[in-house]
Amino acid sequence: MNISNQHKVQQTRQLTSAFHAFNELSQNLAESYQGLQEQVAGLRQELTAARDRGMQTLLEKEKITRRMQRILAALPAGVIVLDGDAKVIDANAVASTLLVGPLQGEPWSEIMQRSFLSEFDNPHERQLHCGRHVSISSSPLNDEAGQIVLLSDVTEMRDLQNFVQRQKHLSAMGEMLASMAHQVRTPLSTAILYASHLQCRNLPELQQQRFAGKILERLKHLERQVNDMLIFAREGKMLMETFSLKQLLTNVSEAMHDSIDSGNIHFHIDNQADTDEILGNENALRSMLMNLLENAAQAVAGAGNIRLTVQQPDQRQLQFSVTDDGPGIEPEHLQRIFDPFFTTRSNGTGLGLAVVDSVVRAHGGELHCVSNVQQGSVFHFTLPCLEHGGEPLPGAFSGSSYDKVGQS
Repeated sequence: MNISNQHKVQQTRQLTSAFHAFNELSQNLAESYQGLQEQVAGLRQELTAARDRGMQTLLEKEKITRRMQRILAALPAGVIVLDGDAKVIDANAVASTLLVGPLQGEPWSEIMQRSFLSEFDNPHERQLHCGRHVSISSSPLNDEAGQIVLLSDVTEMRDLQNFVQRQKHLSAMGEMLASMAHQVRTPLSTAILYASHLQCRNLPELQQQRFAGKILERLKHLERQVNDMLIFAREGKMLMETFSLKQLLTNVSEAMHDSIDSGNIHFHIDNQADTDEILGNENALRSMLMNLLENAAQAVAGAGNIRLTVQQPDQRQLQFSVTDDGPGIEPEHLQRIFDPFFTTRSNGTGLGLAVVDSVVRAHGGELHCVSNVQQGSVFHFTLPCLEHGGEPLPGAFSGSSYDKVGQS
């Protein structure tokens, strides 16, 4: 075979090999294309399914949103949504009705300032300018900055509570009137008896003075009982005005000096307050202080120590403490000592500490007792004072101090 024929045979083989390779590549491309078509079809189906699921989810969310909007509109409470800057981003119709002015985009602090009264005794409850009472609660948004504020109209509930309280008070008044005859009759009968003795012409002057003192004592006792009953009947409503703390303590000191007529009782007043001008009802405060001090005098049974301390922990309040070293109060009685008509004495009315509690609450203060058996008792109560009063007293001023030593 010549060279030319060999060259042709070699070219033929190369072409045949290239043709087979092309056929294989074409077949592979066809198979790949078919696979891609199948993948595209699968992806199209998945995309269609995902789109259908997304549309279904969107429809469900829209349905839930409409349902929540209907629920919010039907709620009897006001709902306000605040953003991270405490500005209103959403509010239902009830909130718009309760609050004053526009809400959307407004700072919550400004809305509260123009919608609620500036002063109210409960930080979780506010009074609207229209007179209605609302309870305010808030909770943070879990998935974003901000919070939800809930306003609940509690006017009817508050009116019902006041009605129940009035009924309880009327019931207590009835009980008080039922016992009033006995409580007044006993000291009155004693005063009448001593007064009848004074009619004797030959009565020695010493006995006349003693009988007159007994009559005066019984009449003062009657006056205190009547005052306690009047204060309790007023439910703590009383006229408030400014007066001198120093003068109040001076009056209490003199009244206590007259009250202690026997035994070995050491009484001391320690005024550590920096201010002298306070706001309140002086007569009611003097009466309630005498109630506490006379209870302490009865507790020490004619021999012991009684201290009245006044401190000023800050510029807004005064703290009073009445301390005695008597036998203390039993734990089972300690929880009830401020209940009206609860007493452990056979001749007690059970109104003294109830009146003390009523007067302290009427002045916006707090009252509590710490007592240990065989160690004595301490009654603490706080009263608000004027931030800018009259001429300040020295820090360690002591109003009065004396010992009353009786004869056996």
